[in-house]
Amino acid sequence: MAAKSNLWSFCLMVFCAGVSGYSLYSSYRNVWLIAPSSDYMLVFTVAALVLGIIGLRDKRNGWRIARGWLTVSLFFLLAAALVLIQIVKIFTGGSEDPLQTVHSPDRSYTIHFYRWDEGAAGTFGIRGELDGPLWFKKRIYVEPRVEKVEAEWTSDQTVSINGHPLDLDRGETYGY
Repeated sequence: MAAKSNLWSFCLMVFCAGVSGYSLYSSYRNVWLIAPSSDYMLVFTVAALVLGIIGLRDKRNGWRIARGWLTVSLFFLLAAALVLIQIVKIFTGGSEDPLQTVHSPDRSYTIHFYRWDEGAAGTFGIRGELDGPLWFKKRIYVEPRVEKVEAEWTSDQTVSINGHPLDLDRGETYGY
């Protein structure tokens, strides 16, 4: 049991670190957001810690011992980063209100529009997110200092948002 726990905890921790890193990359580069929320990632990381502690009992060779301690060490780094993300989200998140959801004429695309407001220290505006499979999403539209959104589909894959045409098949975005 300890040997398998050691291996599974290491694999789960590497997965969590990779997905968290990609989540950071995707928020800066505006590519598809495939990572679940940081809440779920924190739960997966704690599960990896529990499996790693169980796996520390496996002392058959030096590699297994090192892998167990590496997993536990990675937990503290990754958990600290994920908790920091949660704190930043709490204090700088501002308010975000759903405005409307629009579907393409053939129902193959769904865009959710949100109004965001950072309060007295920031600005306000509109953001549009394209739905993907599972929980995946892509931010395709942002316009600061606007309160209303007018979306009109010109074809099955082209939408005009507040006068800005976007071809979703080509991956076009506005404001990013």
